[in-house]
Amino acid sequence: MKYKWLLIIILWGMGWGLSGCGGGEIKNKNTELGIIVNKSDPLSVKIAKYYQKKRKIPDKYLIEVNFDPNKTTLSMEEFERIKTEVDRLTPPDVQGYGLTWAKPYRVDCMSITSAFAMGFDQHHCAKGCVATQANPYFNSKSSRPYSDFGIRPTMAIAARSFEEAKALIDRGVASDNSHPQGTAYLMNTEDKARNVRSAFYPMIMEKLASKIPIKIIKGEILKDKKDILFYFTGVAKVKELETNTFLPGGLGDHLTSFGGKLTDSGQMSSLEWLKAGATGSYGTVVEPCNFPQKFPQPGVVMYHYLQGDNLLNAYWKSVAWVGQGIFIGEPLARPFGKSNHE
Repeated sequence: MKYKWLLIIILWGMGWGLSGCGGGEIKNKNTELGIIVNKSDPLSVKIAKYYQKKRKIPDKYLIEVNFDPNKTTLSMEEFERIKTEVDRLTPPDVQGYGLTWAKPYRVDCMSITSAFAMGFDQHHCAKGCVATQANPYFNSKSSRPYSDFGIRPTMAIAARSFEEAKALIDRGVASDNSHPQGTAYLMNTEDKARNVRSAFYPMIMEKLASKIPIKIIKGEILKDKKDILFYFTGVAKVKELETNTFLPGGLGDHLTSFGGKLTDSGQMSSLEWLKAGATGSYGTVVEPCNFPQKFPQPGVVMYHYLQGDNLLNAYWKSVAWVGQGIFIGEPLARPFGKSNHE
């Protein structure tokens, strides 16, 4: 694919594989995340209260807004109203946001997580197969994205029910500093359009096999595995997903066009990863074409996560062109953190 070597150059040029990472810089993560809650959505309120309790987040970091919870897409005008209020209420030390809803997942032509992180900007949108604005946080060593780059990475603590949200949050909390002995599964499928990330698998094996067991699996089906920490594939629907077991803090995603349409996708919603036990996932809300830059680069998220970044920062660092994709999961999950940094 003609974009393959471009991304490899970007990865090496920004220092992937060099020693040192920003994960250990975090002093008090529970006062660096703002929780945005929709007061018009009872489920959003309930999720926010539970998350605040489990993560011991002070009241001033709970940011309340109001909008129709039945929409999948916010208009640019309505979002600007909400974002203005969020900016006014956000404490200056906040480095990222957690949203407590699955819907809406989109703002006009952007994902809602990217819109909250960077503000609505048409340069992050695309009609057809064109490049979009670069993510300044891509493959960074920083753990303070707002201080260093002026953006607040955002992740939706998304679920269809409170029971699913509670299980997700509990997995994230349980993962902290656990240093799980898991495996990374990289699927090499026959879906040529969606399998473009497999071009990076040899480099990932070369750079990270000493850090974690990595298995490259030929085919579309992974079944009955009990040790999943990372699971990356390229298909429209992931078969046998429910037969597998993710370790707390584990993540997985599938490269496809509309996985980020969380509640009404004609393909498999990224929410299915969380339902199956993953702690984080990603999907696009607008047709991205199969640019690998618009999806998580497996080696980058693996590297930063294993170095001690929380899920929010590690995942955000792995997408070079982030405007069309939504991040979902438990943002503060940090399996490879160190207790003396907390």
